[in-house]
Amino acid sequence: MEAKLVDVLPDDDGWQFEPKWDGFRALIMRNGDRVSIKSKSGKPLDRYFPELVSLFAQLSENNFLLDGEIVLPQGDALSFDALQARLHPAASRITKLSRETPAQVVLFDCLWLGQIDLSKEPLTSRRARLEEFHVRHGSEMLRLSPISLELNDAKGWLARTGGALDGVMAKRRDQPYLAGERAMLKVKQKRTADCVVAGFRYAAEGGAIASLLLGLFNEAGKIDHVGFTSSFDDEARAVLEAKLSPYLGGSGFSGKAPGAQSRWSTKRSSEWVPLAPELVVEVLYDQVTASRFRHGTRFLRWRPDKAAKQCTFEQLVFELRPAEIETVVVGDRS
Repeated sequence: MEAKLVDVLPDDDGWQFEPKWDGFRALIMRNGDRVSIKSKSGKPLDRYFPELVSLFAQLSENNFLLDGEIVLPQGDALSFDALQARLHPAASRITKLSRETPAQVVLFDCLWLGQIDLSKEPLTSRRARLEEFHVRHGSEMLRLSPISLELNDAKGWLARTGGALDGVMAKRRDQPYLAGERAMLKVKQKRTADCVVAGFRYAAEGGAIASLLLGLFNEAGKIDHVGFTSSFDDEARAVLEAKLSPYLGGSGFSGKAPGAQSRWSTKRSSEWVPLAPELVVEVLYDQVTASRFRHGTRFLRWRPDKAAKQCTFEQLVFELRPAEIETVVVGDRS
């Protein structure tokens, strides 16, 4: 069951709200002695998370199908980079990581329990059975996603977590589990950052500027490459070259830089062109992984009022750990 991205949460009756988790969506199935963990695309995840296989194999419940999110806390935040590091070909490396930084599962649905197929039951029934399951088996590694039936609570989560919550999910309480359908709604947290434009890339064909390369000052005062923005309409793209030309020949990135730098790039080249790091833009981003924007950002506006030196990593928001998010969410009802 998947989600449709929307701008605002629904305000009519009959919805359940819960935090949106940033990890690997997974279906966890146990049938007797066999435990399997599959990704949303159906690929097996068992070998990458042996500590979770062991966790579910030790439960007294031996027949279930659960829907949830595999997350991996590091420090005060969830680390998607650490999750990706688990997708490693070497079993010895996976074993080492599973011991050093064990993953967690945040459960949010129950499709089968014992001999009962719950997938056709409404969410209210599935949630009740999931809560019973968690009372019996919950632990630090096996968590239950908190929920609320109040829209104001969901809005409050977004406001009080300071952007650290990835977003909010909305699910119909009277709905069965509709596998493969976008029957849920999600609102993602809007996070913005002011970045230095330290370079750009030309489009592979046509000679237009394809994207601006973004940088932030690190603690050593160097400019690290953190991502790009390419969300320009035709009108904005037409004036980019004139806007950037006064800054050509600059130093570009002084810290971590993109690959394939060339000061002699042609308009048909995919190599990047350095600029004097003086222009500042405000962009909209979703998540940060390994001190970089995980996806392309959306251009919002130029910031002529902002000094490049003010564009530091301190403004980035990293996601909270499940226990910290639960404190915010459950606190609404305590």
